[in-house]
Amino acid sequence: MAATIGLFYGSTTCYTEMAAEKIQQELGEELVDVYNIKDVSLSLSEDYDVLIFGISTWDFGELQEDWESSWEQIKTLNLAGKTVALFGLGDQLGYGDWFQDALGMLHDELQILDCDIIGYWPNQGYEFTASKALTADKDYFVGLALDDENQFDLSEQRVEQWCAQLLEQLSAG
Repeated sequence: MAATIGLFYGSTTCYTEMAAEKIQQELGEELVDVYNIKDVSLSLSEDYDVLIFGISTWDFGELQEDWESSWEQIKTLNLAGKTVALFGLGDQLGYGDWFQDALGMLHDELQILDCDIIGYWPNQGYEFTASKALTADKDYFVGLALDDENQFDLSEQRVEQWCAQLLEQLSAG
């Protein structure tokens, strides 16, 4: 069976890459094709009905460098009607005023493209001041929020729970 989920990520320090690989492992390697966006065009995402995008926040709410290089390409993608889930990495203690901001910025760009975004994640268990990645009611992140800098020990369990949530949402959808 051909892979049905395309997972696209950008990674500078390997943590987003490791999370992408763990997500692929949890969902099933036969179901998920994984791409580093520094090596492929984001237009490849149009070939999948289900997408997962991984992004990290850098410094004071900045995009990861590979996403920054590809950012203008996002608005040209035809992703209408596709199901999309997001995950992000950030440092809630060192950069608590900008925790997961890139995740929120990517979510906002994809919403314009008329995607069906799933995989919102509760914000309990985090300590941060502000985030562009919160839903309007501020109860959820717009995707899985990982902090391998301060909560590495929680990342594996969070990925497992989030992947189970995605599979449930995909089977219901």
